[in-house]
Amino acid sequence: MKNDTASVTQIPEPPIARLLFADTKLAWIWVIVRVYLGWMWIEAGWNKIISPVWTGGKAGVALTGFVHEALTKTSGAHPDVSAWYAIWLKDVVVPNAHLFSYLVAYGELLVGIGLILGAFTGIAAFFGIFMNMNYLFAGAVSVNPVMILIQLFLILSWRVAGWWGLDRFILPLLGTPWYPGKLFKKH
Repeated sequence: MKNDTASVTQIPEPPIARLLFADTKLAWIWVIVRVYLGWMWIEAGWNKIISPVWTGGKAGVALTGFVHEALTKTSGAHPDVSAWYAIWLKDVVVPNAHLFSYLVAYGELLVGIGLILGAFTGIAAFFGIFMNMNYLFAGAVSVNPVMILIQLFLILSWRVAGWWGLDRFILPLLGTPWYPGKLFKKH
């Protein structure tokens, strides 16, 4: 009987990509990037957490104002906010502004902590991108594109971005979905 296994072609990583995204010799670069970006997230999150209009007695007020401003950007020939996103904001976010206000504030803080500590760096960067994209969808450009770009590089470098951080210990212990770590290996 003939062996009918499919041929697998693997394209090797370019040396520059391997150096930047997989070599621990350049992990120090990612520490600088992580801490810089993490500090931005912590500062944004902390300022919301200590504000009563985000997480205090008036939680949801600031977010509702932000959303209503975004909803004003849905008209014209080239609206800043897409109709589908305006529906999400109007029908889901506004009625639950109190909850989303807490999610935004503590989400920003947790992303910042994860990045600074180098704990689940790729995951923290992913959730940072998720929040930045929501701000962009709401028509708030600000620093969001720059943060997205930096976080994309952190996701690409996830294997070494947390080398000088907790990922150096967490990842070998927990592993990845395709390679179980020490905690999940059968002895």
